[in-house]
Amino acid sequence: MPILYGRLLIKSKILTKTNKGDFMEKFVQKTFPHGVHFHDNKELSKEQAIEVMPLASDVFISVSQHIGAPSTPIVKAGDQVVKGQLIADAVGGLGSKVYASVCGEVVGIVKKVGAAGGLADHIHIKTSEQQDEVVGLPALEVKDKASVLNRIFEAGIVGMGGAGFPTNVKLKPAKPVDTLIINGAECEPYITCDYRLMLEKAKEVIAGANYLAMACGIDKVVFGIEANKMDCAELFASLGADVVVLKKKYPQGAEKDLIVAVNGRRVPCGGLPMDVGVVVQNIATAYAAYEAVELGKPCYERLMTVSGRAINSTKNIIVANGTRYSDIIEYCGGLKDDVCKLISGGPMMGFAVVDTSISTTKTTGSLLALTEKETNLDKPTNCINCGRCAKACPMSLMPMYMDFYTLAGDYDTAVKYGVMNCFECGSCAYVCPARRQIVQSVRLCKKKLRERKK
Repeated sequence: MPILYGRLLIKSKILTKTNKGDFMEKFVQKTFPHGVHFHDNKELSKEQAIEVMPLASDVFISVSQHIGAPSTPIVKAGDQVVKGQLIADAVGGLGSKVYASVCGEVVGIVKKVGAAGGLADHIHIKTSEQQDEVVGLPALEVKDKASVLNRIFEAGIVGMGGAGFPTNVKLKPAKPVDTLIINGAECEPYITCDYRLMLEKAKEVIAGANYLAMACGIDKVVFGIEANKMDCAELFASLGADVVVLKKKYPQGAEKDLIVAVNGRRVPCGGLPMDVGVVVQNIATAYAAYEAVELGKPCYERLMTVSGRAINSTKNIIVANGTRYSDIIEYCGGLKDDVCKLISGGPMMGFAVVDTSISTTKTTGSLLALTEKETNLDKPTNCINCGRCAKACPMSLMPMYMDFYTLAGDYDTAVKYGVMNCFECGSCAYVCPARRQIVQSVRLCKKKLRERKK
């Protein structure tokens, strides 16, 4: 049904907007139970328009940028490659293709530490001076479910919100689904790359979302956008998209919490969104789908935020896959003297960066340089049984017991308290007055359980 100014879902009913006046000043935004509130620090970079970072002299492209088996390199030292050329092929059902992000010469395949830790093979390419040649995927003669799904696989698109799950696999759920939710919450502090993408590339994001829906056989597409991005919500509604305005709260963008907020369905413990008829995709993933289908462009670069009070120039930049953090920091004017910590990803769920030679991947959404005032350096003390962690947990778990039993080595009891249902959002650790390192305990427990299965 054509609507002059789209639809904006701000209560339990749909309000139709027929002119470009202000939306209701007061409205009840949708959300999920529990969670935490904090200042998001997005003002540091939200006004920085998208810009393209010049190519670095060298890139180190990981073959492990996704959930699933590492991709198999199909190039060797001495090979000349061009931007957009396939350099590592997918392996197995959860595999993903990897493409060259620059024109240059392959120096070799080296072992390097990734942003999340662990060694992985990286294809080292020396960037050439001439960058005119770019290869892409052939134009799609027919755009239907099968061809779009195959194009998403061929382009090497994975979930770009952080998880790295191959998008083509996620678009083939084993159960019937009726709704595609596009995650525009971007609830992590500091990060603004999805915000800029929605603001500057709205039509392309909507087109990409429609292609994702086509590949999944879904007619209903809903955008979930937090209330601190009302300009994006209004813009998307003006373009005819269905938008649910979400309360500004963390972790509003977590998949299961987003589903509760958008359509009230609850994913069961141990379940997946498809169990309640839903597929969730990220804003950046939708944009990548648009580029792959309309432009024939593989996934070899992405938009990311560089922010924090310890970087000289905050930016939202398009970065070639495999760019070292040191090159990004240099492009952003370097670090200030009071830098205390570097984080890859958000401050709640990201990873500390101890080596700036680490390079970006398809899932790198941000690099943060934080001062001591922005960083929690307090040492943990004994739990005082206040229960704040349980009140904050969006999964209604009891984090204090998961922490206690993990540190006691009783991993089976930690499982009984739901450690495997925890998605490590960090809300518990954020509110803990004793500064307990609960997320680290959860990760340790999961690691020990994986080791026990081997």
